[in-house]
Amino acid sequence: MKKLLLPVLLCMSSVGFAAEPSAERQAEIRTLLQNSCAGCHGASLQGAMGPSLQPEALASKADDLLITTILNGRKGTAMSSWKASLEPDEVTWLVKTLKSGK
Repeated sequence: MKKLLLPVLLCMSSVGFAAEPSAERQAEIRTLLQNSCAGCHGASLQGAMGPSLQPEALASKADDLLITTILNGRKGTAMSSWKASLEPDEVTWLVKTLKSGK
């Protein structure tokens, strides 16, 4: 039982301990958000072809769901995978930032 506990705890807490991108990389990710994501999610991320990315729209969504969606995309939709452009820690930071409205 003890051997299984550590890996389970590490997996459960990985979102909370993600490294924050550098200030320069944060700016790059914000530019990517405005230039690429706004095409489907609206200029103010209020929703268009894709759903709203405003804090109130994301509040009820689990971080893991949002992170998985960004990294892997969604089959049958225009939402493509961003694995080639964003690291998991960067996506975790992005989700936190979108949810906070900052």
